[in-house]
Amino acid sequence: MTVTHIWLRAETKAQEQRTALPPSNAKKLIDAGYKVTVEKSTQSIFNDDDYFLVGCEIAEPGSWVEAPEHAIILGLKELPEASFPLTHRHIYFAHAYKEQSGWEHILGRFKEGKGKLFDLEFLLDGNNRRIAAFGYWAGFAGAALAVKSWIEQQSNEVPALTSVNSYNNKEELLQELKTDLSKFKQLPNLMVIGAKGRSGSGAIDLAKALDIETIGWDIEETQKGGPFKEINDANIFVNCVLINQDLPPFVTQEMLSDENRNLSVIADVSCDPYGSYNPLPIYNQCTTFKFPSIAIKAGEKPLELIAIDHLPSLLPKESSEDYSNQLLPYLVALNDENNPVWNKALEIFDHHCGKI
Repeated sequence: MTVTHIWLRAETKAQEQRTALPPSNAKKLIDAGYKVTVEKSTQSIFNDDDYFLVGCEIAEPGSWVEAPEHAIILGLKELPEASFPLTHRHIYFAHAYKEQSGWEHILGRFKEGKGKLFDLEFLLDGNNRRIAAFGYWAGFAGAALAVKSWIEQQSNEVPALTSVNSYNNKEELLQELKTDLSKFKQLPNLMVIGAKGRSGSGAIDLAKALDIETIGWDIEETQKGGPFKEINDANIFVNCVLINQDLPPFVTQEMLSDENRNLSVIADVSCDPYGSYNPLPIYNQCTTFKFPSIAIKAGEKPLELIAIDHLPSLLPKESSEDYSNQLLPYLVALNDENNPVWNKALEIFDHHCGKI
């Protein structure tokens, strides 16, 4: 019987420090009888030595292309640009099933090489809910950057956020925010829509950690339909709702022009400015760590909007560990031929390959 071999490839996307398999969970796979190879990485939040100490084999970056055919290549973000056929089984976020740019090229490489893709976004349970997601840390990070933006606004900084970098851990982030907030006699209040979801709970927990007053809305409060003028009463608004149908918008430019508006920062954790279902039709582009905010309103009552589509990268350690803990039980079950999660992922892959 061939030993299951997981090959963790080094991420190549700029500033991506996260991983799908931290050292602690690599050890659990080894203890379960797996072989684990880890490529060296200069940008991962985890050290190569930590993997070696738990029993992983260490390989050069990018050497997965020469890995044994039976090895399963595990990653997080996109593969490096190339054109050679893909012969291995791969697990990662391919962003190829919604006909995104280049989807035919990437699936064509799998089809030509007779490889297989188990897309992390489409590992689904019996209720079609993703078995692992970064949502909690997206909400936590989005709320943290919104608070950071509010702090800078109080010093009349324009724009409030010029750039942001990742933190070693959440304690480092929280300590920075607590120190900065201690300068103010009155703290901002923060409103979250989608408060009961994964992202919403992360945003709520960030506010609680900073003793910030929070207003949490979910289905009950939003079923009346927007726009919601109550958003203007908050200093910070964090949107954590994923919408898959046309609904009245949560905010409008007209609403934001109200001279009595208290709102000065919006963090759109859901971040879907390109879709027709965008509940915040006041912007049309994502922001980045290098340029984290957009000025929606200028002047004496500024309004900044943050819409970064990789927010969990702000806290790569915690987000990696949490995500991997969700994924681990299914990695351990890779050898189960009847496992519905992996079988469904393969069916989805075959369906989309059939389009090309």
